[in-house]
Amino acid sequence: MNLHGDRARYDRATAHLDAPLAIVDLDAFDANADDLVRRAAGKPVRVASKSVRCRALLERVLARPGFAGTMSYTLAESVWLARSGFEDVLLAYPSADRAGFAELAGDPKLAAAVTVMVDDLAQLELIDRARDGGSQEIRVCLELDTALHLLGGRIRVGARRSPLREPAQLAELARAVAARPGFRVVGLMGYEGHVAGVGDALAGRPLRSRAIRLMQGAARKELAARRAETVRAVRAVVPDLEFVNGGGTGSVQQTAAEEAVTEIAAGSGLYVPRLFDNYTSFRGRPAALFAQPVVRRPGVGVVTVLGGGYPASGAAGPDRLPEPYLPPGLRYDPQEGAGEVQTPLLGCPADDLLIGDRVWFRHAKAGELCERFDVLHLVEGDRVAASVPTYRGEGRTFL
Repeated sequence: MNLHGDRARYDRATAHLDAPLAIVDLDAFDANADDLVRRAAGKPVRVASKSVRCRALLERVLARPGFAGTMSYTLAESVWLARSGFEDVLLAYPSADRAGFAELAGDPKLAAAVTVMVDDLAQLELIDRARDGGSQEIRVCLELDTALHLLGGRIRVGARRSPLREPAQLAELARAVAARPGFRVVGLMGYEGHVAGVGDALAGRPLRSRAIRLMQGAARKELAARRAETVRAVRAVVPDLEFVNGGGTGSVQQTAAEEAVTEIAAGSGLYVPRLFDNYTSFRGRPAALFAQPVVRRPGVGVVTVLGGGYPASGAAGPDRLPEPYLPPGLRYDPQEGAGEVQTPLLGCPADDLLIGDRVWFRHAKAGELCERFDVLHLVEGDRVAASVPTYRGEGRTFL
């Protein structure tokens, strides 16, 4: 990557705009999309909307060969996307949105477009209580717990998501759903976040990186066998199962190699935030960045930019902070870090920055950037080709 050339190009493209601002480099975005499709090896990629949070960019990627369907993160978002013309929306998390379920159960178009996530009979009971007279059949996806259990279950590696781990448990819930009027099982999902969302090539930490690779190798092997057995068990109850969803940006090619999986989920790999730099299996191009203006020069080797304290969700740590990216060589003041209103930055490049110049940052987690900005400026070459609203810019804050 030509960092100095990229900085000059982004500065030229946005010279007519005031910072703070956020951009998406369309050349990088499209190249990342092509890479996801290549790694999926013929299996369709369902785009994770929470990692994009911009309708225009969701539409752009879904228009590309190799992508099919959206994976949403709240029921309200699912309904909104379906009413906006998205025809295949899989809600990746259980919901307690009673108003949303009443809307879904009362509208045949919505009910046909949206699939909800279930891993407990109590969730079906909540949906039934929320129907408010709506009689539409609700499409259901069951979620498999993908965590790796070691030492007889005393050690768990992976996110705490579904309580359903064993094939027999999934089959039992599938039978319960099939026996309950108003519901139909159409899919199975398993998200192996400890593989797809954990980098295995940490800079300066070779021993930890090796340990992660060993863990992920064991996790992939165990999960592939258990997922295949689960699919067989569920298909014995639901022969016309429509899809089996798995994976994530960091594990696309490994998950796609599983015969039991019919589609891959991915989204962060379109923007490639900084948390996705540390993988041996792929290398993406940073596509989404934000710029903060220099507003102070407190001394030699120091500038202060406006705002920039946009930490990512998850376990708190330095890797959750944005990264000062362009010009290269800037770093946070360890006593202040990234501030809500102002952020001091240290390093030799600070002495070349003037009041009003921009510092370009990379954020840590993909779609969360869009909770900070109303607009994404889409850059082609050294010009802004379009400016499009984020979810926030459309007045939609789903979480």
